[in-house]
Amino acid sequence: MASRVSREFRLQMEGYGLTTAEIHYHLPDHPSLLQLFVWQEYDLAPQFPSLKSFLGYWEREVEGALHSVRRPSSADQAR
Repeated sequence: MASRVSREFRLQMEGYGLTTAEIHYHLPDHPSLLQLFVWQEYDLAPQFPSLKSFLGYWEREVEGALHSVRRPSSADQAR
């Protein structure tokens, strides 16, 4: 019987870690208001290519202009 290994386990074995980013953006219809989007994916620190790729997609395809991106440290996430 062959066992299947999850994608997440394979990524962890390749050095990826679970990364969380808080993305604040302006609402398209109400630019003075900010909305929060939480992104989470396995990514490679310290370059974070998946996060950078997602932010590039956001800037090209999403109407809400980015205000700020915060990536909490692992110490913040442990609280």
